[in-house]
Amino acid sequence: MKIGFISDTHGDYDQTLKALEVLKDCDKVYHLGDVLYHGPRNDLPKGYNPKKLAEVLKGLDYITYIKGNCDSDVDEMVMEKDLQQKKRVENIDGKLFLMVHGYEETLEDRIKEAKELGAEAIVTGHTHIKVLEEKEGITLLNPGSPSIPKDGSASVATYEDGVFKLVEI
Repeated sequence: MKIGFISDTHGDYDQTLKALEVLKDCDKVYHLGDVLYHGPRNDLPKGYNPKKLAEVLKGLDYITYIKGNCDSDVDEMVMEKDLQQKKRVENIDGKLFLMVHGYEETLEDRIKEAKELGAEAIVTGHTHIKVLEEKEGITLLNPGSPSIPKDGSASVATYEDGVFKLVEI
């Protein structure tokens, strides 16, 4: 099973479609929040068209969402998707993954919770910066952002056969 991770698309239709093309062979994709709205701290993405993006995402049933700090009730309404879950714990290939957007808790809190749950990985978004590292025996993954990368390059991530990969777009 191949899993894709995407975050912080912020309504950028063009870059989100490019990211989804990279993830097209994934069995499931997790979107780690900030789907449609750009937020008051971000410039408008070049391909900003949240209405058009919502129409595309509405028809994609293989994506599961985690609520980000820029996601709202109206986003959920126009996409017809559940955007209320701020946290998900998923069993992927027999391993627990703790997934959050990453704006409400500290890294130390997330690691503590992951250890209590027996999770092997913490997957977050929010910072728009790619991360793939291990800390205290737990894999930390942030796929970065395909729309407003704050580390210089648009990206997503995948997980397959026990291996995480950051993928630049």
